[in-house]
Amino acid sequence: MGLVLGVDLGTTNSAMAVYNIESGEDVQIVKNIEGEDTTPSVVLFQSVDGKDEPLVGSLAKRQAVAFPDDTVQYVKRYMGDPNWRFDSSSGNTYKSEEVSAIILKKLKSDAENVLGEDVSGVVITVPAYFDDARRVATKQAGEIAGFNVLRVLNEPTAAALSFGMDTMESGNVLVYDLGGGTFDVTILKVDGYNFKVLATDGDRNLGGFDIDNAIMKYVMDNVDGNVMQDNESLASLREKCEFAKIALSNVVNTFIHVNTDSGMKKIQLSREKLVDLCSVIFSRTRDITEDTLEESELSWSDIDHVLLVGGSTKMPAIKDMVEKMSGKKASINVNPDLSVAKGAAIQALIEIANNGYDDGSTSNNKNNLPDINIQDVTSQSLGVLVIDTYSGKKINQIVIPHNSEIPNRFEADLCTVADNQTAINVEVTQGDDPDPDYVTIIGSSTLEIPAYPKGAPIRIIYHYDIDQTVQVEVVDLTAKKMLGTFEIDRIANLNINEVMLAKAKLDSLNF
Repeated sequence: MGLVLGVDLGTTNSAMAVYNIESGEDVQIVKNIEGEDTTPSVVLFQSVDGKDEPLVGSLAKRQAVAFPDDTVQYVKRYMGDPNWRFDSSSGNTYKSEEVSAIILKKLKSDAENVLGEDVSGVVITVPAYFDDARRVATKQAGEIAGFNVLRVLNEPTAAALSFGMDTMESGNVLVYDLGGGTFDVTILKVDGYNFKVLATDGDRNLGGFDIDNAIMKYVMDNVDGNVMQDNESLASLREKCEFAKIALSNVVNTFIHVNTDSGMKKIQLSREKLVDLCSVIFSRTRDITEDTLEESELSWSDIDHVLLVGGSTKMPAIKDMVEKMSGKKASINVNPDLSVAKGAAIQALIEIANNGYDDGSTSNNKNNLPDINIQDVTSQSLGVLVIDTYSGKKINQIVIPHNSEIPNRFEADLCTVADNQTAINVEVTQGDDPDPDYVTIIGSSTLEIPAYPKGAPIRIIYHYDIDQTVQVEVVDLTAKKMLGTFEIDRIANLNINEVMLAKAKLDSLNF
């Protein structure tokens, strides 16, 4: 067996941690082989003698401008998208799970070199608002990388776990998590070693990447001359805009040098202007935060601690907005870049203790682990498509409401829609809207039934596990017997054979 890591697989940067290693600290960030706390989630596909040799991390990011067509960034945004592909110069095609697996394999290799022990198990964090397909895709990426994935954990929950264990402070905690590509807000009640999630919401396509886009648009709209539109020039501009955003966390003015058809131009950008450019983005996060607070049935006066998580929360405007909205000072006991990985490492040790996973290492010390309890909730509603009695059209009927406690069991009673109907097609949905066009069908299965008259009762039972994946049971209420139990055939994810082929593919790469 081997060591178990906690990994924050981020849109722009990733981090890893381990619990109670020989330094004497309870949780320690594991540096990569370059000695960095975080690893850029960037992959450069180098073509060497017609074969791919991926380069991951800072070295890949530094060369992204020179080789934009061979570089993959922000792949987390495409997790669970069956249509996304990256074609390398060597003629190979990679899915999002495979690119993420390359990043994870780099982290695994670095941890083994730095710690001097084999690494086998992992807890990987995901945005709280990730849906079923994206959670499964993340787990599959870990498996392709050679990990035993013990748990997929929500990022805000991980941050709160790190905060609670570090400070031993109790109370109602609001986690505002704005990363490179995703936004989450989660409200938890922390009582000693008990962590109860009250409500969560978010936007999986909202983050620092969108702030960079806003800066790029401003530059291109205001520069004297036409910005060069080739891939290399656009990649260079994006990098400069990202640097300007980071710089404005420390100074009130900065400059962006732009390559145009009439030469190099200089655009001034102030902190005040950046706030103006991002007003829509900031407002969106504020609205989601207020709505989540309402769903938790708390008010701002009930919130005891506000945690800022994710690299984008380093922007002074974000901190000012959240503190003004909440009337609270943001906690200084949380590292926005590293707290999620630390929480994942704590969860890794919980998995070892609770599930009898013997890592066989000297680094993970299970003996001093307190009795930690985490009660999470669903990030999105799950339902089933049914035929509306009046219109005769399909509608989405919610079975598991948003923010329901998990793991749990939920059921809905339906009925057959035609005489002598001999089969039912169970289409599992994700989303709150009754219109099927505005929800996602995450999987389906067809089951045979006796030829009953129209209106025969059928019960659908959903079992939702701690990783927020679902299993389905169908019960014939007329005969009072089980018709079938099945795991969703997830149409957006890889099947078992595809995961095995992807693993073999990665094992053949030289990196």
